[in-house]
Amino acid sequence: MEMISLRFLLFYLCFKDVLTLSGNFWHVTDLHWDPSYKLGDDPQLVCASGGGAAADNAGQFGSYVCDSPWHLINSTVFAMKDILPDPDFIIWTGDDTPHVPNEDLGERAVLDIIGNLTEIIMQVFPDTKVYSALGNHDYHPKNQLPAGQSFLYEEIAKLWQKWLDSESATTFKKGGYYTEELVSRKGFRMLVLNTNLYYDQNKQTTNMEDPADQLSWADQVLSQAAIHGEKVFIIGHVPPGFFEKKRNKPWFTQKFNTLYLDLIKKHHSVVMGQFFGHHHTDSFRMFYDSEGAPINTMFLSPGVTPWKTTLPGVKDGANNPGIRIFEYDTQTLLVKDVLTYYLNLTHANAAGGRWEKEYRLTESFRVADASPASMHQALERIATDNCYLQKFYEFNSVSYDLTTCDKNCRVDQVCAAREVDFARYEHCLIKEGSATLHGGLLLSLLSVALSLLLAYW
Repeated sequence: MEMISLRFLLFYLCFKDVLTLSGNFWHVTDLHWDPSYKLGDDPQLVCASGGGAAADNAGQFGSYVCDSPWHLINSTVFAMKDILPDPDFIIWTGDDTPHVPNEDLGERAVLDIIGNLTEIIMQVFPDTKVYSALGNHDYHPKNQLPAGQSFLYEEIAKLWQKWLDSESATTFKKGGYYTEELVSRKGFRMLVLNTNLYYDQNKQTTNMEDPADQLSWADQVLSQAAIHGEKVFIIGHVPPGFFEKKRNKPWFTQKFNTLYLDLIKKHHSVVMGQFFGHHHTDSFRMFYDSEGAPINTMFLSPGVTPWKTTLPGVKDGANNPGIRIFEYDTQTLLVKDVLTYYLNLTHANAAGGRWEKEYRLTESFRVADASPASMHQALERIATDNCYLQKFYEFNSVSYDLTTCDKNCRVDQVCAAREVDFARYEHCLIKEGSATLHGGLLLSLLSVALSLLLAYW
């Protein structure tokens, strides 16, 4: 027995560095807690976030018509604790309040909701560092986050003071953004952005060149990171680019979209990953250099809320609640893999909540890791293979929408993932639409030819 123990000790000493190469962290986003959620006899009165729509199949875990009830919030955080109880850190990328009119909220209601969600995360993960970004629904009025100090920035900084150092608190109060060293390893950094300043619904910042000086500040942070040999993760809420479920729907104004894209291209050598929310869907965005080589990936994690979007033109835009683990190399900060866990809301309401693994990226898309090169490879498979496309489409709604992704759906999904730039996105729509048309025409001609051949056989 002593010989076995000695051998194990020698093995550990020799290979302990190898054994600790992988780290893990949680990404949770778009919780959208609706405190009004209450089951009753009238399905139209279940939740304020339903906007009067009937929540016919509502249950204790929620409804696809509504934002999250507290039972779902509680289930989510404790599922995270059960699945990965000791993550290196957690990233939480905003949107905490329900989809209700501004007059139904107010500053105090926004703070109470953010405060309650902060409290449960701190209680369940008391010793875990959390990097928190503001969402466009984390302000009153919603979407109108200012480019300067405000009462809400000040108060939210107090709620998150356990997670913010003094310098972070200062910049957060100035404009809702900050940077800190990543807790897991020296030489790594987290850059937390307030991209709501670039949202096309934010009338406070439309005519500004650099709201809250965030872009120039981020440029300096990334430049210093390069000088000091640091690698960086970037997190935020509203992403650049286009929504894959509604053609030609961007989130940034074109000016800010270009400036953000330029920032990533300039500093891609130090940026090892970007992690955003807002869509409620599961997707990603590729960034390429001038030669077309993949240089960066933005991962768009699914939301916890199952709420069916009311955005005009989106058909049945609900989703199952999702949360995500990222595996990364603790020596290089390379994203190695992505594991998505979900709650089938229909089954949970009928038979009790059971969070389960939906998929692992490297297994489902047969790639070596989640590096930009591998994500480009995955995108090419999605673009050219209907089996991968369908799988990607079903994951997009966290296994809620299992209908077939047709030719128009394919163009929307592929172009949104491939092109963040406005002009290149438009070109992609034309190119991919033409390819789909020509492919369909060729298939039709082959079918006719085969029919004629069989007729005269």
